[in-house]
Amino acid sequence: MAEREQLAEWLVATARGDEQAFQRLYAATSSQLYGLLLRILRNPERAQDALQDAYVRVWQKADTYAPERGAPLTWLLSIARYRALDVLRRKRPEVAMPEEPDMVATLLEDEQSLSPLQENENQQSLEAIQVCLRSLQPEQRDSVLLAYYEGLTHQELAERLDAPLGTVKSWIRRGLLRLRECLAERA
Repeated sequence: MAEREQLAEWLVATARGDEQAFQRLYAATSSQLYGLLLRILRNPERAQDALQDAYVRVWQKADTYAPERGAPLTWLLSIARYRALDVLRRKRPEVAMPEEPDMVATLLEDEQSLSPLQENENQQSLEAIQVCLRSLQPEQRDSVLLAYYEGLTHQELAERLDAPLGTVKSWIRRGLLRLRECLAERA
């Protein structure tokens, strides 16, 4: 896996239309993006299609990457995640959601090779997320997870959870606020 600085350089060069830099960026990051897409979509063909769409988007929008806002890999993974959510919205496959917050960690894990320090930080972050998800009321946790992993709208969540629209909006808002507070307390 290329270092953060190298990925950022390749993104800047890609923004200038440098095809070789784009190829290097793809070679260095496509396995991580594909792994994320496969975990979300649970279908290799859809994951491949979404990967291609994600890199088309990277090629088109590389000039919008801002290093001060986050790591290059994080930016790339967010593009891939949004592509996956678009696929889920279009196809509407039945995607099983984890019943327990412990299972969420496996969906959030990154497949890249990390240093022991990075691995420790990731483990602590995952544990914090698990603890904070457990602190939510079940309907808040379900609403947040369904919105995040399946990309459901408020209306779709209301239908899925058989609850009034205003109630679902409150669950999500309160759940996200509680998560933010909990994670800040644990930082």
